[in-house]
Amino acid sequence: MTTRLLSRTAALALTAVVTVGAALPAEATGAADLAAVQPRAETAPLFDDAAGGDANADDPAIWRNAAAPGRSLVIATAKQGGLRVYDLDAREIQSVAAPAGPGPEDAPGRFNNVDLVHGLGLGGRKADLAVVTDRGNDRLRIYRIDRDRPGGPLGDVTDPAARPVFSADQAETNDQATAYGLATWTDPRTGRAYALVSRRNRTRIALLELLATPAGTVTYRTVRTLDLPSSFKLPDGTAWTPCAEPGELPQVEGMVVDPAAGVLYAGQEDVGIWRVRADLTGTPRMVDKVREYGVPGTYDEETEECTPGADPGYGGTHLTADVEGLTLLTEPDGDGYLLASSQGDDTFAAYDRELAEGNEYEGGFRVTAASAALDGSEVCDGAAVLGAPLGRAYPHGLLVVQDGRETPGDGDREATGFKFVDLGDVTEALD
Repeated sequence: MTTRLLSRTAALALTAVVTVGAALPAEATGAADLAAVQPRAETAPLFDDAAGGDANADDPAIWRNAAAPGRSLVIATAKQGGLRVYDLDAREIQSVAAPAGPGPEDAPGRFNNVDLVHGLGLGGRKADLAVVTDRGNDRLRIYRIDRDRPGGPLGDVTDPAARPVFSADQAETNDQATAYGLATWTDPRTGRAYALVSRRNRTRIALLELLATPAGTVTYRTVRTLDLPSSFKLPDGTAWTPCAEPGELPQVEGMVVDPAAGVLYAGQEDVGIWRVRADLTGTPRMVDKVREYGVPGTYDEETEECTPGADPGYGGTHLTADVEGLTLLTEPDGDGYLLASSQGDDTFAAYDRELAEGNEYEGGFRVTAASAALDGSEVCDGAAVLGAPLGRAYPHGLLVVQDGRETPGDGDREATGFKFVDLGDVTEALD
């Protein structure tokens, strides 16, 4: 039985106007100035057309097999194409279809983001889970991870009675202002597991508690919600709202939780990176802004694009919109990095995870082609990093990044995929 969803909207409203100062003081860095790293492997291209199953690579997660690290997995979303599971050689070992909509005229399932939960009590045993936002059906989908499970490592344990995350009814679900970005968090004080879920084309983030059922499935309940600002007061006293299609607000997708600090980092795509308590209490603070912050724009209905105006100079110096793919690299000494995909210039920015240092910018890098057959990462959406040995292939750990422009592709077909990068190369580039 599903608990009735409860919602307590935090103080920041959708139409709130907040004051954010000028760009953080830092040396401006162009993409050409950053170190380059090359991938060691790449997945087969996914094609976003009927012949390719409408598959479009988006967001990865890395599951470490503690008993045999060399048999670890990368679990990745393919939007309407569902989920893909890869081994460390980037070979596909399982494909999980996204469920259809409830009716033939309803939106189909569309898997957007994925993250992991470790050690949830389920069916009398501890289980590792892959949690996925099904943007098409406005649900969370939960899969138990078992490396030796017949038929593939992932088994669906979603409670069939799980309710929509944001929508009141199917008509609202079909409008697709639905579950979008995702980060998981286990509160070390209570052991309770949560998913933080953003809403597409809105600024809302929901905190959902994940709950095991007596039937051995997993459901969820809403604990509270938080609305990030959609309008911003600039240093010259004017108000700025990022340009978008009418009715859409500046959405959040990339998110990650630093469990040691109990902090959520959330990337508001056209704005910048926020940090806030993982339980969504307290006041959000901005870590960094995109370069386009404060630039006015006019939406053109014919081209469905925004025409930018003059840049007033209030933006940051490290991120080019959209800010995407937030992931956290933790190191044994407590140090580490918050990594962010700067989608607009095909780079990645690294910030110190230490709050006392104010999440200081530490540097950046690009993922470039290793050969004619193994290209780099462009217009990257999702990313995942794991700073632990993964057998002989990745003794220093692994970074997986989405490639939004897979080449060579297949003629005019839109091709995407994922690149596997040795973490030792990344840390060397940042050092």
